[in-house]
Amino acid sequence: MLKLNPRDVYGRKLTELGETDERIVVVTADLAKSNKLLDFRDRFPDRFFNVGIAEQNLMGVAAGLALEGKIPVASTFAAFASMRAHEQVRSDIGYVDLPVKILATTSGLTAGIMGPTHQGNEDIAVMRTIPNMTVLAPSDPLQVSEFIELAIGLPGPVYIRVGRGEDPVLYGEDQKIEIGKAIVAREGTDVSIVACGTMMKDAIQAHEQLASEGVSARVLDFHTVKPLDRDAIIAAARETGTIVTVEDHFVTGGLGSAVAEVVAEEGLGARVRRLGVPDVFAEVGVPDELYRHYGYDAAGIVATVRDLILPARRR
Repeated sequence: MLKLNPRDVYGRKLTELGETDERIVVVTADLAKSNKLLDFRDRFPDRFFNVGIAEQNLMGVAAGLALEGKIPVASTFAAFASMRAHEQVRSDIGYVDLPVKILATTSGLTAGIMGPTHQGNEDIAVMRTIPNMTVLAPSDPLQVSEFIELAIGLPGPVYIRVGRGEDPVLYGEDQKIEIGKAIVAREGTDVSIVACGTMMKDAIQAHEQLASEGVSARVLDFHTVKPLDRDAIIAAARETGTIVTVEDHFVTGGLGSAVAEVVAEEGLGARVRRLGVPDVFAEVGVPDELYRHYGYDAAGIVATVRDLILPARRR
């Protein structure tokens, strides 16, 4: 299976888009190399700004550039974009509804070896509370390119969340994507697995394992956490009766919470189980080992589905 680093993909795409749209500028907080922005810097030195390790200033400068008619792409780690610079994102960008595109890398436990200070496990929760903000968590590294282009075309602020390492290509070139519209990655009738970002690969692996056990699992790719595809959630709840959400993020406030809110508001009565980082500061370690430790890798998803589905079948 082909694997790509989403940072390499968006780095090339930004340079490509910069050739045809002079409004695009890139602002970073001393992460040009890590966030794969060197090609853009070298090609357009007058449209590249490194503000140093000063993420609050990063967002303020991006807001100022947007007010002057530019389309700024502000890039830093997810933990710093969502927490250290939260007031600037909220008040300088969200409140004014500026077209700043926040490109946040090293999200969730893809920053596992860096420890809790750098693990961006709360960014979805924080960003989806900001009015006017679109929140994206692409799962397929090739699709990151298209999401960047779609985000540039949106009039307001966009938060784009990617990991740090390589992810497998999950879809063919003919797979259509639309912001706010979930992808039905696999059909199923017994349970729905709702995932986003890097955990989609585990959701698909879980689908395959469950199929071998006679369990039909629908897999939904919620690459857009805000605006949320409520129709897909309602259909999953009504048609399968059980939803398991999976995300590389705290279980509190993220995709799982957003899904549970819809199920509760619609009075659907479906069972919902949220998988992700529990209410702890995560350990330091390799991402895959941490996913397994906290029970939201493919094996953890399968175990959760068994726990939910098998007792009901025995009754």
